[in-house]
Amino acid sequence: MPSTVFDSAIYRDAFGAPAMRAIFSDEGTVARYVEVEVALAAVEGRLGLIPQEAADAIGRLATPQGIDLAKLKERTDIVGYPIVGIVNQLAKQCGDAGRYLHWGATTQDIMDTALVLQMREALALIEQDLAALDAALAALAVRHRDTVMAGRTHLQHALPVTFGYKAAVWLSMIARHRQRLAEIRPRVLVGQFGGAAGTLASLGDRGLAVHDALMDELKLARAAIPWHVARDGPAEAVSFLALVAGTLAKIATDVMLLMQTEVAEASEPYEEGRGSSSTMPQKRNPISCELILAAAKVVRQSAGLMLDGMAADHERATGPWQLEWVALPQAFIATGGALRHARFMLEGLVVDAARMRRNLDLTGGLIVSEAVMMALAEHTGRQEAHHIVAHAASSALEKGTMLLDELMKVPEVTRHLDARRLATLTDPANYLGSAAAMVDRVLAGR
Repeated sequence: MPSTVFDSAIYRDAFGAPAMRAIFSDEGTVARYVEVEVALAAVEGRLGLIPQEAADAIGRLATPQGIDLAKLKERTDIVGYPIVGIVNQLAKQCGDAGRYLHWGATTQDIMDTALVLQMREALALIEQDLAALDAALAALAVRHRDTVMAGRTHLQHALPVTFGYKAAVWLSMIARHRQRLAEIRPRVLVGQFGGAAGTLASLGDRGLAVHDALMDELKLARAAIPWHVARDGPAEAVSFLALVAGTLAKIATDVMLLMQTEVAEASEPYEEGRGSSSTMPQKRNPISCELILAAAKVVRQSAGLMLDGMAADHERATGPWQLEWVALPQAFIATGGALRHARFMLEGLVVDAARMRRNLDLTGGLIVSEAVMMALAEHTGRQEAHHIVAHAASSALEKGTMLLDELMKVPEVTRHLDARRLATLTDPANYLGSAAAMVDRVLAGR
């Protein structure tokens, strides 16, 4: 009986994606627990710590499919952790060899290493989605490199930009996230095997050999010392997700504002009935944008929980660790959902270049008053030029006339700038600065 949006039959694909949910599902988690236990037996058999025939039997007989989740729940409710129940059930599967399961390990070794295996798989999905977004945004930046539109600051027309410039700003963030992902992997994808208090005392002088062999078996990085209570790795992973989700929220905010009826410069791809209203037939609401924004807030709060969980006591935490059980899967699933919506939105984004130009012209050239000011300043000085152009702009705004028309009435302007020069200066397409070059630099730097 699902009770959250992440496992709801109704909402689960609005707030997540099937592949990511599968990684952190009960079945997926149990499979990773079993994988670690089997790998541990395999390396301990090779190293002679347990009989090789027992290790072989464990590898042959221990299966996640044989785990009874109902019984595992009952045992977990009593113990507080699932590994005792897992080991008990695996031992029954393996018969006499089962007594060599979990040799020298502690519960947190298995759970943490299984978590790292899940994070490795989940980060691979994140990587694929980021690569797809990179490609979609690069295509938009190229296609609209010279598509002029109003740049907006404080929600007001500021100076002209291009839509390609806007897309390149979005792209630059995604490119940095791809770099961050590559950088965090060596720090995050590190296995855990330390025993009861982290010293591997139960394995005598063979502890580190088992640790290293286990990590090699699982293709994880080796830890110099256990991180049972040093939780910066998982916290960094979720903080990375929060950065990704934050970027997606910024993009969604821009698209949502561009979709406003009064603006209508871009919109999410249309599907029959998508974003419709139960009462207003004309509505096309920004559904993907809204869900991205909601997911980003969830991930941000999850990152906060992960940071709280870093305050672990002594050699084994009493409570903070359990925060991760809530926050980390939730963060990955929500980020996966946000990425899925972002891909749908950006891979099919509808851009209305003609509407962008019409909106740009709404203020009759006022958006490029700075261009006129800078040109006039060469003759009058900046402060005087600012005063002259500001007066003409106020007049145009008050009368609803074109800035060019008002400037032509000002002798201090026409004395230095003729009609042809003023017409050039008041065309927004001529005041884009280095926007195109910046787009090219972002594209070249990917």
